[in-house]
Amino acid sequence: MLLKKRKREEPEINGSSMADIAFLLLIFFLVTTTINVDTGIGLVLPPPLQEDQEPPPIKERNLMNILVNSEGRVLMDDQPYQLTEVKERLKEFIDNPNNDPNLSESSDLAIVSVKTQRQTPYRIYVDMLDEVMGAYKELRDAASRSNYGVPFGALQDNSPQYDQITDMYPKKISIAEPGDS
Repeated sequence: MLLKKRKREEPEINGSSMADIAFLLLIFFLVTTTINVDTGIGLVLPPPLQEDQEPPPIKERNLMNILVNSEGRVLMDDQPYQLTEVKERLKEFIDNPNNDPNLSESSDLAIVSVKTQRQTPYRIYVDMLDEVMGAYKELRDAASRSNYGVPFGALQDNSPQYDQITDMYPKKISIAEPGDS
């Protein structure tokens, strides 16, 4: 008697529940993942003027005009500067350690006006704002270290020391509408 060998079925993995598992994993990752949202550039704007109120007079001496042109070049009071030189020039303008008559009268009167052209690369604009903010940060940090022996970041918000340093170096930054030329 000749026995025929029966062909054995190949073993398989049951895949009917794979779609359910994939769906549950997808739901899990969607629920637990946080997505970063671009929040833009955070600046505190001054309150708007009343309709019948005139803007306060500003001495030309206390105003630092910064123009970033469409090629990314920086002009500070019509003088060309490299982006890396802006912070030191601003610190000198705001602090005016030698009482130079061409620089601001005092740090609380100094105003920095930033203007761009419409074709200015966004990266250059953000780098410029970083330089301006960095100048104020370094000035505040130096004042905090000399007066209290700690960096400005170590002071508690709204403490008398914090308020004194922010009053010494208030951030007066004007961002003008971009121009075409």
